[in-house]
Amino acid sequence: MPVTNVQLYLAIGVPMLFNAVLTGLLLTYINSKFDGVKSEFQNVNQRFDDMRDLWRAELRRVAEVLDARLRHLEER
Repeated sequence: MPVTNVQLYLAIGVPMLFNAVLTGLLLTYINSKFDGVKSEFQNVNQRFDDMRDLWRAELRRVAEVLDARLRHLEER
């Protein structure tokens, strides 16, 4: 019994189509995971920026206090 073209197309095409769909789903899943990691890094960057601003404000305050003390000592 010879194999017809339709049977051959189904025997080759269906597994290829299944693999293509599975690969597409896998890539979509991996892409969503990378987006989650990317958002976490953005949150960490925001925390570092906030901490840097806090340190700058504190250092500015300390510098003002030291300047005031030095002016007071120089006036004596």
